Amino acid sequence: MLLVTRSLSAATLPEERADVLYHNYTGGGITIDGPSVLVRKNFADKVSVSANYYADNISSASIDAVTQASEYTEARTQTSIGADYLDDKSTLSYSFTKSVEKDFDAATNSFGVSQEMFGSMTTISLSYSFGDNIITKTGDDTFLDFSDFKDYRTSLSQVLTKNLIMTLAYDIITDEGFLNNPYRSIRYLDSSNVDGYSFQLEKYPETRTSNAASVALRYYLPYRAAVYGSYRYFTDTWGIKADTYEIGYVHPLEENWTFETSFRFYSQTQANFYSDLFPFQDPQNVYARDKELSTFTDYNLGMGVKYEFDAGDSSFFERGEANFFYTFMSFDYDNFRDIRVKNGAGNEPLYSFTAGVIRMYVSLWF
Repeated sequence: MLLVTRSLSAATLPEERADVLYHNYTGGGITIDGPSVLVRKNFADKVSVSANYYADNISSASIDAVTQASEYTEARTQTSIGADYLDDKSTLSYSFTKSVEKDFDAATNSFGVSQEMFGSMTTISLSYSFGDNIITKTGDDTFLDFSDFKDYRTSLSQVLTKNLIMTLAYDIITDEGFLNNPYRSIRYLDSSNVDGYSFQLEKYPETRTSNAASVALRYYLPYRAAVYGSYRYFTDTWGIKADTYEIGYVHPLEENWTFETSFRFYSQTQANFYSDLFPFQDPQNVYARDKELSTFTDYNLGMGVKYEFDAGDSSFFERGEANFFYTFMSFDYDNFRDIRVKNGAGNEPLYSFTAGVIRMYVSLWF
């Protein structure tokens, strides 16, 4: 919705501010948490620069880890810098992001341009990102592989009425190289094994092209509240098709307080080389058992509250916001089975789990 709100006024640089965030994800045997710090500064009303530090501390006893390997902990750090240049109704943007963990390094460059037209009632944005990934494998010093991606995005934001804004967006992403997880395995029928199956490392295609189109609407109500909704359609060359629906409501409470709630529903079909249980070893040219490539649905229910405050006599900060958001998530898999429950190969119960996400952050404008 950031693209939606931007078309409300003439082209301006992002506001000078500092954000400090703590996030926590807990569910499915995985805990991910850590801080993030963002600082943005403007110069000469023409240039805005930003820097961000983001960290994930991961502790995993997920179903993949406990059934095919072992519990593990690791840390990921991400740093990024960016700049925006404003020229009348046009904004040029660039950012560089570096992500590092013990077995995966990623670097991403992003370029963007946006143009406001028709009295700032219409905003057209184009962006291009490309990145390179280096994949290694803990415990195997001989393993080394690479992948890269390109992302082309275009969007249109349009003020339809004084209270209604619409955004249309379209994405094309191409991936090439080593695209699977070097630790994850498929399972195949094996009568010689006591469980009735054995494992074999996954093998993915070396290319993938994804397309996504979305529409978002935001309607402002007379009492400072707003309702919003969006729909996104996704398809790729691996055979996955997905639909995402979201609705939300923002409501002012007492002075300086704002409440927000949202509901999101997602469903997808499986990749054409996915199976929970293959009939034999080396069943085809490519094969996968990653549950995220299976047929599944999930829904998110989110709630949050924001408190706005003045900086008082502070000579540096002008104002601030304190935010707290919680999201409940539920995942149900239609053809991925929980093999922790021994009930004969292919007869195990279908897997499902719930998760919670906490985001707490403070924003200070200066």
